[in-house]
Amino acid sequence: MKQRSVLVVLFEGVQSLDVSGPMEVFAGASRHPGVSYELRTASLDGTPVRCSSGLTLVPDGALADAPAPDLLLVPGGTGTRAPDPGLVDWLRAHAPSARQLVSVCTGALLLAEAGLLDGHRVTTHWSVCARLARDHPAVEVDPDPIFVRDGRLATSAGVTAGIDLALALVEEEHGREVALGIARHLVVFLRRPGNQAQFSAQLTAQTAVREPLREVQHWIAEHPDADLSVEALAARASLSPRHFARAFQTETGLTPGRYVERVRLEQARRLLEDTTDGVTGVARASGYGTPEAMRRAFVRALGTAPAEYRRRFRTQSV
Repeated sequence: MKQRSVLVVLFEGVQSLDVSGPMEVFAGASRHPGVSYELRTASLDGTPVRCSSGLTLVPDGALADAPAPDLLLVPGGTGTRAPDPGLVDWLRAHAPSARQLVSVCTGALLLAEAGLLDGHRVTTHWSVCARLARDHPAVEVDPDPIFVRDGRLATSAGVTAGIDLALALVEEEHGREVALGIARHLVVFLRRPGNQAQFSAQLTAQTAVREPLREVQHWIAEHPDADLSVEALAARASLSPRHFARAFQTETGLTPGRYVERVRLEQARRLLEDTTDGVTGVARASGYGTPEAMRRAFVRALGTAPAEYRRRFRTQSV
């Protein structure tokens, strides 16, 4: 049995869930035969740190005394806003020796400050994506996925996305059944792909100010299989197609076509995950019309076909 070592970096203002979520996943994996993760936490000087919630965490030791890990995990939190220069220096010097480098939430900011994200595609919490892209133009920031894998580097979005990423890493290393057992124990779903959007279509888009446009948004969500052409939607809003398209994008931040595309993809994913409906029925109910049209949409947006998506992410009780 090969033991994997995991070192979690602690600092003042760390987000406690960024630390405990992934650690619970790796600890859960170690309860399975033939799987072993050695978990260790360390702060810069080995002293306790106060989390952003007020919780105090006592590290196992100082970073300077920690052996090089297989997996180095850097959590986020308010302490990433003005990071300790000593911590950034340590990351710059020691992070490259880890077999895998992982950040949770705004931990990506620390890695970026250390120059470890240059030339890589990454994600982080939606609220700091623009800042990361602005301050580090050599980093390719993707604000949509819940986590991104780029070689030995893996970055994730908000706190629960750290659990999703840890489960994905365990599944890759030890198989689906081990990861599924952990997910069941933690009462979380083992079905969120990394390129799933951080928000649903309705949350990603702004809610329209004008009532007719809000009603159209609700209509789209409730009737993804209807005629959702610009002309049909404009008629529902009692506007000309040109005026409707311009007003919809101004108030929601998305074109009508893009909004419809996201709603239909969401609906199809939900049906594939939660029902036993055939692919043809799912395509029809989601507004794609044909399985081939749905397949093209899935490959374009998620990088996988509907049948493979269902196999990986379908609710087990269905």
